[in-house]
Amino acid sequence: MGWHIDGIGTALPDHGISQNRACAIAQKGLTEKQSRLLATIYRKSSIKRRHTVLLDQDDGTTPFYDSADASGGNGPGTGLRMDRYAAEAVSLAIRASQNALRDARFQAGTITHLITVSCTGFFSPGLDRELIESLQLSRCVSRTNIGFMGCHAALNAMQVALAIANARQDATILLCATELCSLHFQRGWNTDNVLPNALFADGSAAVVGTRADRPGTWTCQATGSYLLPDSNADMTWRIGDHGFRMTLSRRVPTLIAENLKPWLEQWLAGQNLKIADIGSWAVHPGGPGILDAVSASLNLSSQALDVSRQVLADCGNMSSPTILFIIDRLKTQQAPLPCVMLAFGPGLAIEAALLV
Repeated sequence: MGWHIDGIGTALPDHGISQNRACAIAQKGLTEKQSRLLATIYRKSSIKRRHTVLLDQDDGTTPFYDSADASGGNGPGTGLRMDRYAAEAVSLAIRASQNALRDARFQAGTITHLITVSCTGFFSPGLDRELIESLQLSRCVSRTNIGFMGCHAALNAMQVALAIANARQDATILLCATELCSLHFQRGWNTDNVLPNALFADGSAAVVGTRADRPGTWTCQATGSYLLPDSNADMTWRIGDHGFRMTLSRRVPTLIAENLKPWLEQWLAGQNLKIADIGSWAVHPGGPGILDAVSASLNLSSQALDVSRQVLADCGNMSSPTILFIIDRLKTQQAPLPCVMLAFGPGLAIEAALLV
């Protein structure tokens, strides 16, 4: 048994911005010393380009943050950011879902279960209802929302999809992860905000899958979770008066490097596998330091995380959809199986999935 990935679809906002241009915008109002440090952070991010729903043209301006609604230099209030989320997230999620259905060659009416994922916005009725209406899904479709779990949330959703597929032979599941991280850009100079501002971007990705086997599909066979000890404050995601605020401590790569291998070896042993048996790796690129930590911890080849690094360079860290962008590219390249998916999020937590 397992959840067979029959189709994947991705979607990016219409407009993007180079990392150099993004840095120039973020430098406004900073001191010369702060500007130099910011330029170094943006350069070392390994990102070339990011996409955001807030741009009016490629490499253009973001009037949302310069509007009269800005308050006290902190930018728009959380309510205005959530209004923009509700206005922009739907079309991106629809495009990704349509692309996944097209890739699977499935009719929307065959979907029995819908799983939506997001940690960058809230509204209700939410994305699930909008997808049902726009895609013309059955009004009896079962709905599950995975909310506010961060960058690893698509793997939490895959855990739910796997459980449904194993329990329901007739299940056809649409999973859609959508994040508008750029809505939470924090103005000014704050050491907690500088790195998230340099990394995060917008995007959506969807997966359609069934329990029934089809030639050429990848199958999610198992998922796993591990909550690292003594790491509660090292990655956080909190709702503030002017958007959501992330904190990332400098310990995150070290914590991953120290804890990942022992847990992963134990988890893979439960699947009768060793690290050396894994044919390809899909690792969420929280940043280049995290990818380096995973590579060093698992003693991977220099090319093992090339696709993860490519997605980071091309799209930035889109939070939960990012890992599905990586799987899309690996499948297109016919990467060898088994494939291990890894992502990290607030907790500090590790989530994994095994594709065979």
